[in-house]
Amino acid sequence: MSEIGTHAIVMAAGLGTRMRPITNTTPKPLVPVNGKPLIGYAFDVLRSAQASHAVVNVHYLPDQIEAWCAQQKDIAITISDERDIVLETGGGIVKALPHLGREPFFVLNSDSFWLETAVPALQKLKSQWRDNDMDCLLLLIDPRRSTGYDGIGDFELAEDGRLSRKTPGSKTALAYIGGYLVHPRMFEGAPVGKFSTNVLWDRAIAKGRLFGLQHDGWWLHVGTPEAIGQAEAQMSKHRV
Repeated sequence: MSEIGTHAIVMAAGLGTRMRPITNTTPKPLVPVNGKPLIGYAFDVLRSAQASHAVVNVHYLPDQIEAWCAQQKDIAITISDERDIVLETGGGIVKALPHLGREPFFVLNSDSFWLETAVPALQKLKSQWRDNDMDCLLLLIDPRRSTGYDGIGDFELAEDGRLSRKTPGSKTALAYIGGYLVHPRMFEGAPVGKFSTNVLWDRAIAKGRLFGLQHDGWWLHVGTPEAIGQAEAQMSKHRV
């Protein structure tokens, strides 16, 4: 049995400042959308991908997130404690690496989620993984298929699946939607302490080893209180 994607990390240490005043008392991963906390959608897609173990990093109002994690019985959860200092996306993963195995693992944000198509997105990432060519495979979407996102995309996707940073004035840039599959080797020689994963993505681009997969569903970026209602309206359209 393949070990690809059996492990995952769910990034849940952010402060959620744009979501205030809701996040004055509730950590952003526990903000409800359509009756479910945001982090619950991350765990739904992990279950669909048959992941068996997840690391959840915590910093802001961590006790509440730990209590939610303790209620999840079908996926083993390890808490990565960042109470003293939030390590950002890259540093947070490096700290958790000892718990993430030796094979490619999933990384999911807990402040956005996507609506699936017939084949779940994480299953597609697993099926498209090519270990000889890739260090990281990002899930992307056309910005026009998003709610709550006001950007113009992050990456250009080549015909062979390789990624480059978007060019000025690009009309074809795709947005990263908070989920990817990555081999632990990408973190070899990573900076110490607090840093963004973008540092390692740029290294992978330079080596031709950062790839992307376009999602055909819909992305819900829930970054502000107003975005909650927008996300719920879009989910209603999709009969979720």
